[in-house]
Amino acid sequence: MNIKVIVAIVVLAAGLMLGVMNFMESNVEYADFNTAEQSGRKVQVKGVWMKDLESGFNAEKAQFTFYMKDDNQRIMKVVLEGAKPNNFELAESVVAKGRHESDHFHATEVLTKCPSKYEGDAEAVKNTL
Repeated sequence: MNIKVIVAIVVLAAGLMLGVMNFMESNVEYADFNTAEQSGRKVQVKGVWMKDLESGFNAEKAQFTFYMKDDNQRIMKVVLEGAKPNNFELAESVVAKGRHESDHFHATEVLTKCPSKYEGDAEAVKNTL
């Protein structure tokens, strides 16, 4: 075989393997804290911020810490790499992406769902019809 064909096949195979590995890493499933603890894999946990529990930013470590309750009512400490997300105080729900560690959920990303300013009063609309 020609050396150029062999090199092209090797480059294509390496690119395909990198693409598959990247896809597997970015394919993150939803779970609760129990599943995250048992699997040890990167997951997304949906829940609500427990505003009455301790939260804060550690400037030395550049980490934001808060407590979150998942859909199964389990409360866990979440440590986010980075600053507090925008509109965190207004969030109706929170999605934390990361892995469970020894005593907390270590998040690499936190997404917030805030109330829409475009939602209207449903009763007022019904009364006008």
